[in-house]
Amino acid sequence: MKNIIFKFTLAFTIALMANNVQAQTKPNILFVIVDDFGYHDISANGSKIYQTPNIDKLASTSASFVNSYACYPRCVPSRSGILSGKYPVNEDNGNLGQIADDKNFIKQFKSAGYASFYVGKWHLGSEESSPKGFGFDQSFAAGEAGATGEQFYPFNKDRVKGEKGEKAAVEDVEEYAKPGDFLTDVLTKRTIEYIKTNKSGQPFVGVLAYYAVHTPIEAKPEDIARNKKEIDAFDYGTNPDYIAEGNGQTHMRQNDPIYAGLVENVDENIGKLIQTLKDQGVYDNTIIVLTSDHGGLSTRGKNNRIVPTSNAPLRAGKGWLYEGGVRVPLIVHLPKTTKPTLDKESIVMGMDIFPTLTDIALNKQISGIDGKSFKNVLLKKENWNQRTVYWNSYKARPTQTGDDKTSAIRVGDYKLLHFIETDKVQLYDIKKDVGEKNDLAATMPDKKQEMLKMLNQWKSEHKIAMKPNHKEKAELTPEQEAKKAERKANKKN
Repeated sequence: MKNIIFKFTLAFTIALMANNVQAQTKPNILFVIVDDFGYHDISANGSKIYQTPNIDKLASTSASFVNSYACYPRCVPSRSGILSGKYPVNEDNGNLGQIADDKNFIKQFKSAGYASFYVGKWHLGSEESSPKGFGFDQSFAAGEAGATGEQFYPFNKDRVKGEKGEKAAVEDVEEYAKPGDFLTDVLTKRTIEYIKTNKSGQPFVGVLAYYAVHTPIEAKPEDIARNKKEIDAFDYGTNPDYIAEGNGQTHMRQNDPIYAGLVENVDENIGKLIQTLKDQGVYDNTIIVLTSDHGGLSTRGKNNRIVPTSNAPLRAGKGWLYEGGVRVPLIVHLPKTTKPTLDKESIVMGMDIFPTLTDIALNKQISGIDGKSFKNVLLKKENWNQRTVYWNSYKARPTQTGDDKTSAIRVGDYKLLHFIETDKVQLYDIKKDVGEKNDLAATMPDKKQEMLKMLNQWKSEHKIAMKPNHKEKAELTPEQEAKKAERKANKKN
């Protein structure tokens, strides 16, 4: 009798889940952003050190892009570009709260009946420019903090609650988590709860923005030990550990076992998310997007900071407009719609992601933005191999990451970089020279002038100064941040 009841209950549950999925005509969306995640931090993209089986499996059933780019080589402007669909030419958070409703992607989904949530790193403002102010129904562990104080509970080490700016505490996590918890696990757990408690039949759009693999570089002891053993046994050959780059050095080896453990913990959590979608019966009706805000942290200036990964064979890393700083992973899983593909030609940007999602899920195109829907690229109806895209990075940090103020343009296979302070121009054929080693500026002067003219015209149209006066913003240690907050508090008193 018990066996009959169990079989009836199981059959009823499966039927109920099937009916719920069938009743829900619009697809769910889960958008995952991994902080500071380099293109080659995934084993499917060539890493020989970091083992990412769950991401690799997702890529094997999805569309992946080789020429996928961040809009900016640092966190805040890049994330602003993702959420606004526009080039982050002002190089700050972009005043998201002032975006008109008809150009606000989350409000478009809300009007279409979607539930929404944002989990993790926000770093784009407060109040009307907070996740809820921007339009998300639910928010967790967001706020103005640019990084966590530590990856382990209580997370907010040396960070002052209530303070504005990068030193602000990561919201909610101390009350929600418990001693021994690891932040990436906590963010995944909260996201899973949102998925499980979403109303039956109501589509959801959720963003999970991990603080990993940004500093602080910390990992679980067992993950460190496993990777230390693997790295010690790996033959790096004659490849040097560091090479000179700009005002500093570029790391050329993926040989940090702690960072490797941090990457692999992210991969483990991606696996948990996918399994949850399957267990809930919604995997076959959920669009999954995985990307990063910019390239991996592999370059340093005179401060000799930790640079835990390498983007090789891509040149340089976070902060730079070379490929290592702006090329990022991009995986788009469209269930029952696209065949697994590796697009080696189309040029896509972070600012294109939400226009694509509104196009696919809502059949709606947003006008007056820079981002474009690559829906037809996913469906193999278009090839964007001749697209023109731009970057401008004036808030350089030569002491921190070794970079200088730079503007750049890519037109099809060719990419031009203009180093503003020295007026030096470099030109590369990215298709043939992904490592940007063979400067063609001297041998292709006409191409150089043509692309430089296009770049300057774009800057003029976007009111970008030709001679910037931005000074390097110093990156403080947690101890320095705490002392600064203490001084500020004493002044108030």
